[in-house]
Amino acid sequence: MDYKEAGVDVEAGRAFVTQIRSLVHSTFRQGVLGGLGGFSGYFQLPAGYKEPVLVSGTDGVGTKLKIAQALNCHDTVGIDLVAMCVNDVLTSGAEPLFFLDYLATGKLDKEQLTHVIAGIASRCKQAGCALLGGETAEMPGFYQAGEYDLAGFCVGVVEKSQLLDGSQVKVGDVAIALASTGVHSNGYSLVRKIISDRGFAWNDTPDLLGGKTLGETFLTPTRIYVKPVLAARQAGLEIHGMAHITGGGLPENLPRCLGAGQAIKIDPSSWSIPPVFQWLAEAGSVSLQAMYHTFNMGIGFVILIPPQQIQQAISHFESQNIAVHIIGEVITGSGEIVGIP
Repeated sequence: MDYKEAGVDVEAGRAFVTQIRSLVHSTFRQGVLGGLGGFSGYFQLPAGYKEPVLVSGTDGVGTKLKIAQALNCHDTVGIDLVAMCVNDVLTSGAEPLFFLDYLATGKLDKEQLTHVIAGIASRCKQAGCALLGGETAEMPGFYQAGEYDLAGFCVGVVEKSQLLDGSQVKVGDVAIALASTGVHSNGYSLVRKIISDRGFAWNDTPDLLGGKTLGETFLTPTRIYVKPVLAARQAGLEIHGMAHITGGGLPENLPRCLGAGQAIKIDPSSWSIPPVFQWLAEAGSVSLQAMYHTFNMGIGFVILIPPQQIQQAISHFESQNIAVHIIGEVITGSGEIVGIP
C-alpha cells in the first residue's frame, strides 16, 4: 500500500500548488520576501513606523460553504474568507499586510479549489494585502466527496498612537453605518434551515428578491471596507471606534468598540432593512429580536466619529459607492445597545 491508495494524492497536491502559483504571486506587495513553497512566509514591516503594532485576525466562512458546494459555485466563498478577516483587523485601525489560508478537503479537486483560491487572491488585492502562503490538506474519510472547509488568517500593522481600542470613543460620538451587500457570512445555519424546512429550492426566485435566485442571493460575497475606511482616516476623518457587524449582529458587535462607562443608542428607523432580511423573517417566521441578534440587517460596518464630521463621512463613503446611514450615538451606560429589540 502507499499514500495514494489511502486516498492522498501527493502529486496532485504539487500540481495544484503549481496551478495557483500565478494567482498567489499576483497579490504580492512591497514587503514580501521570497516566494511560494517554503515552510514559512516572510514579510518585512513597512518603513516609517515609530512604534508598529501587529494586529492579527482569523475566521472562516461557516456553513455558507454548504451552499457553494451544493450549487458547484466556488468563486465567491474565497472572497468571503478574506473579507471576514481583513474587516476584523481593520476595526483596530490597522492596514492588512498579508493573508494565509487553510483549505481542507476529502479529495483534492484542482478545478474546484482553484476557483476558491482565485476568489481569495482577487480580494487580497482589493484589500491591499499579500496572499503570503497557505496549506491544502487532503483528508479522505473526514470530508465527503466535493466538500471542503476554509480558514483564513490575516496580519496587519498600525502605529501604536493610532490604535483604536475603545479609549478614544466619546459620549456624543455619532454611529455611521456602512451598508452591507446582504447577509455576508453569518447566520447561514438559520438560512439553510429556512430553505430546507419550508420547502424552498436554491433556484427559486421569490418576488421580494427582485428576480435573483435564492442561490445567487445567499452567495453574494461579503463587502470589504479596508481601502475606503483607511482612505477616510488618511483624509482627516477622526474615527474613534469601528465595529465589523458579524455573528450576533448589531447587539453583539457594536458594544465591542466602546470604552468604559459607555453604551450606544440606535434608531432602527434610520435605515431601510434590505429585502433579503424581510424575506428571511417572513419565510422562516423569525422574530424581529432573533433577526437583529443573528443577521447584520443591512449594516456591515460601523464607524464612530465626532458629530461635526458627519457630512465629511457621508461624502467620502458615498464617493466610494457605499450607502451610508446615521444610525445612533454613544451615550453613558454599561456596554449595552439601546433601541434594538
